[in-house]
Amino acid sequence: MSKVNRIKGFADLFPPESTAYVFMEETARDVFSRYGYQEIRIPVLEQTEIFARSIGQETDVVQKEMYTFPDRKGRSMTLRPEATAGVVRSYIDSPMSGSGTSCKLFTFGPMFRYERPQKGRMRQFHQVNAEILGEDSPWCDAEVIIMLETYLKALGLKKLDIELNSLGCSQCRPDFHASLKAHLKKLDQDNLCSDCQRRVDTNPLRVLDCKVPACREMVSDAPRINKSLCPECESHFAKVVSMLSQAGLKYRLNPNLVRGLDYYQRTTFEVVSHDIGAQSSVAGGGRYDGLVKALGGSDVAGIGFACGMERLALILEGIQERPKDFYLAVLHEDAMDKALFMAQNLREKGFSGEMGFQVRSVKAQLRQANKLRVKTCLLLGVDELTKGEVQVKDMATGVQRGVSQDDVEQALGLNMKGKNNNYLRNG
Repeated sequence: MSKVNRIKGFADLFPPESTAYVFMEETARDVFSRYGYQEIRIPVLEQTEIFARSIGQETDVVQKEMYTFPDRKGRSMTLRPEATAGVVRSYIDSPMSGSGTSCKLFTFGPMFRYERPQKGRMRQFHQVNAEILGEDSPWCDAEVIIMLETYLKALGLKKLDIELNSLGCSQCRPDFHASLKAHLKKLDQDNLCSDCQRRVDTNPLRVLDCKVPACREMVSDAPRINKSLCPECESHFAKVVSMLSQAGLKYRLNPNLVRGLDYYQRTTFEVVSHDIGAQSSVAGGGRYDGLVKALGGSDVAGIGFACGMERLALILEGIQERPKDFYLAVLHEDAMDKALFMAQNLREKGFSGEMGFQVRSVKAQLRQANKLRVKTCLLLGVDELTKGEVQVKDMATGVQRGVSQDDVEQALGLNMKGKNNNYLRNG
């Protein structure tokens, strides 16, 4: 029977590569919880309407990139291309939406977009998402961006720039759209890429964010939203910028930053890393005050961000799990029972480690201990059983000594300081 191949654009993640993803998730739990966020899990499959109504019918995501199919009852279903719409749908369905208080949520997991696979972006890709619903304060915007930078720095990223813009609101954006569209109509459409030719009529704001050099050159003198903000949006954005300056964050105002999804308004932001070449954006987000209402909920504000885990993993290639505390080598079949319960007792005491289930030579067992990068190898054979001992070998120094089986825990080291840090970076 022929081998079943992996689907193009879908990757299997094994250690050590998968270790970086676990590290990102555990760091998110640590950092976000300090800001009052709670973790939720949402489905990867939603009704297509949720994304069409939130992301926008005229976006590239909805028109060209979604995995959409009918279920057995003919209902249109879509594998989620992003998480915010699903989080908002979940929020609307929950008692939290009627609590009258703000709701801070985070989640992570796979997203799906049918696009050309490239370094740092697959057809199944992963994101870390954080959302806060029920707050429209500019101080909230500032805190969200500060939390994002705190998270990225906790991962070990250092060369970061934050790009900022305001997309206005339902009061000031329509006039800007009209002036931008009028300007774009005057351009030679044949010199725009095919996507931008379509966007001129359907989503003119996205033309400003096109990555094609010819398009960027043609719109260099186009109107900018930051010149058309209403007083409320201008005041809101000024406060966000002021707070980030006071916090000492390095940022750049980018009037071309518009994001790719229709639900964004007012504050929008992107974090750029200088460590991974052309695909430099590692996180982005913004405010989406009308999204909850658009999906059938109450009229509450919202803001959030997403981090691309594949791109972050490119930077975190050196991350590896901290070595296990022990490897228990069994040198005789008669010692197997004792070894199993000795290993379990050590784990219950907080140590991490493995035991060998095959009786092999001491040399082979030590080779396995080295392969596992453990700190200490414990050797248990018939002689040790008879004496009530275990041989303890320090894998770093090579020093080996016999200790009482009751003292194994002490021999491994009672000082558990630093055990909460389970990861190391190569080099």
